[in-house]
Amino acid sequence: MLLLIPWILFYLLAPYGVILLCRRSRTVARIGAILMMYLLGIVVGNLLIYPFEGFSEKLFPLQDALSSVTIPLAMPLILFACNFRDWPAGKTLGSLLIGLVAVVGVTVAGFFLFGGRIGGEAPAVAGMIVGVYTGGTPNLAAVKMMLGADEATYLLLNSFDLIVSFLYLTFLMAVGIRLSRKILPFRNARQESGNAAAVQSGMARGETEMYRGVFSRKHRAGTLKAIGLAVLITGAGLGLSFLTTGGINMIVLILTLTTLSIAASFLPSVRSWEKSYDAGMYLVLVFSLVVASMVDVRAIDFSSGIWLLAYVAFVIFGSLLLQVLLARLFKVDADTAVITSVAMINSPLFVPMIAESMKNRRIIISGITVGIIGYAVGNYLGVLVARLLG
Repeated sequence: MLLLIPWILFYLLAPYGVILLCRRSRTVARIGAILMMYLLGIVVGNLLIYPFEGFSEKLFPLQDALSSVTIPLAMPLILFACNFRDWPAGKTLGSLLIGLVAVVGVTVAGFFLFGGRIGGEAPAVAGMIVGVYTGGTPNLAAVKMMLGADEATYLLLNSFDLIVSFLYLTFLMAVGIRLSRKILPFRNARQESGNAAAVQSGMARGETEMYRGVFSRKHRAGTLKAIGLAVLITGAGLGLSFLTTGGINMIVLILTLTTLSIAASFLPSVRSWEKSYDAGMYLVLVFSLVVASMVDVRAIDFSSGIWLLAYVAFVIFGSLLLQVLLARLFKVDADTAVITSVAMINSPLFVPMIAESMKNRRIIISGITVGIIGYAVGNYLGVLVARLLG
């Protein structure tokens, strides 16, 4: 236990150090705190954790606990601060349909490109890929079980998914968001008529201003109340999940968190907690650092699954490209298109992270909605594609 204390402090306090760097260095501020957390996590994981035999096994329970707790707590805190009165439901569902078409279409195309190299497991691989990139990791495991896919193939696919998905997120935060806004329609918060609240919100601030005074005398009571309510909502989500499914079901958990948090956001007292968003985003930074530090690049056998790796990369980046092209054709705005892709490729848990990179709080509910529907349909689509290609 004593061995874990320095690591607990590192995971909880390192984001604060990076925030200070963002305030003092324009270069670091341009990179952004979230991307810096990923880079720091990868470096720490592969230089300080995995090189030492047996150390990662001792640290894993802490990493698993932090990664499992931070996002369910962060999501209510973030949603408390969002204004959902003008949420564009029609545009979101249109973008979801485009995203599903893009993932399924590129997966099928990839099957004919790489299937011969992958072998007899290719239809199952295609089904698992559709499952994971329309829903999330739970869908990957579920489709694997329904199709009876080979365990070794499943583990290798899961590893490649982790690596390429990280590169995908890095690409989006580094250049992808800016590129999409040049290709697709985009209006920032300052251009939105009659939306002064969005201009003044946390999403309109840079990281030089965010997180200031979260526990100051002025905001301490509100922040603590927000954290307390987030804990209660998370507990309710976990309780309902266990009650209805006998375990932690991501669809039930996220749907409960989202519903209760959105309902709470309409209460004037909750809306007055000005720093709830900042507190939630700090937990997202902790999550980013922990998840990145769990990636052991050297443990992945790239040589034995090079075509599987190529297939995963083709689907992730190919579906993003196709989705952007279809979004341009159907006049879907840049932020909605990108957040739809993130929700499907990475799951709703990563939506607040990319919304922060976009400086667009209003897009969060669209991303989470897409992700929840993706969880629900991913298993069906994955099995259907595998059967059709088998």
